Amino acid sequence: MSPNAKGAVFALIAFGIFATHDVVVKVLGGIYAPFQIVFFSVLFSFPLATVTLMRDSKPGTLLPVHPWWMAVRTIATVITGVCAFYAFSVLPLAETYAILFAAPLLITVLAIPVLGETVRLRRWLAVIVGLVGVLVVLRPGQTALSLGHLAALTAAICGALSSIIVRKIGSVERPVVILLYPMVANFVLMACALPFFYKPMPIEHLGLVGIIAAFGWIANRLTIAAYQAGEAAIIAPMQYSQIIWATGFGLLFFDETIDQMTAIGAAIIITSGLYIVLRESRAGASATTPVLRTLSRTETGTTPRVSLLMRLRGKEPPR
Repeated sequence: MSPNAKGAVFALIAFGIFATHDVVVKVLGGIYAPFQIVFFSVLFSFPLATVTLMRDSKPGTLLPVHPWWMAVRTIATVITGVCAFYAFSVLPLAETYAILFAAPLLITVLAIPVLGETVRLRRWLAVIVGLVGVLVVLRPGQTALSLGHLAALTAAICGALSSIIVRKIGSVERPVVILLYPMVANFVLMACALPFFYKPMPIEHLGLVGIIAAFGWIANRLTIAAYQAGEAAIIAPMQYSQIIWATGFGLLFFDETIDQMTAIGAAIIITSGLYIVLRESRAGASATTPVLRTLSRTETGTTPRVSLLMRLRGKEPPR
């Protein structure tokens, strides 16, 4: 098997695990508030995070070099986690993914003011076409837009913002700092909200939360293996396989079917996202490759970013 094929297989397995992770989120989301699910997911992730963070041998303090950027990233990541978990709990899985897939389009736009990226006509057209795809999925004026749709859009926007900030400060901030602040903020803020939303959880539901934490970390490790084996331009598009998993899982577990307009909109969004990835992979087409360097799906703060985990292991994320 060639390195790219091996990387693609690792990535497909990783994103299949991520999709299974989201099925569990949806199951629990039908019973518990997203604040409670996020709280226990972060709580169960801390032992795994501690082992990982012990790898950071770079000297320094836990004080950020860029506190304001870190504050914005932390807030964006916390909002992303709550909104994404809520969207998965109330919307069909495939529809949620279709909206979240707008994040690479938004990263392309945010890279202009934050990274000084130059976006030329072709990538602008891809962004515009992709956003049209989002409108096709949402169908404003034809279907009632729910709080779940707003949550998914907010998760996509805040997830893109969080990603681009990591791209901005990642070379000077310690990975342990970038990883730890959103997790701690999630834990503290969700703990503050918990008294207003808490419902007792039987042991089997706590076990499901443990599965969320474990699956997130396992999928991240497989994604790292994928990027170590293959080229980023081959691995990055594999994230779109999640919508295939979501369609199957939605039908199997929740009796969900994807309607024609959602399928068309998702196809438009994915096509534009693929085009942006391919354009960034060409020499001279992008100075900062913001989408290719994102490396992982929308971050929720319950599991670390792949690019940061790679830096903790002393490996520079691929371009």
